[in-house]
Amino acid sequence: MAEEPVYAPDQLKPGNRKSARIGALGTAVVLLTMLWGNHEGNTENIWLIGTAAMLVLIVLGDVVLRRNGLKPNDQ
Repeated sequence: MAEEPVYAPDQLKPGNRKSARIGALGTAVVLLTMLWGNHEGNTENIWLIGTAAMLVLIVLGDVVLRRNGLKPNDQ
């Protein structure tokens, strides 16, 4: 226990959940705008759509879990 770092209580506070959700959804929108670009083939499109969908699903899952009380609101 003598080698554990010392933390101030304000260092352990969780980040702002609303800004994290806005950032994730904003990133998904930016990824989808990259569909109109200078590339050939659909491999890039599949990755862009898949990554954007994954971000949206993570945000929706977080909202549902918190609403149903399955995830604590302090994290």
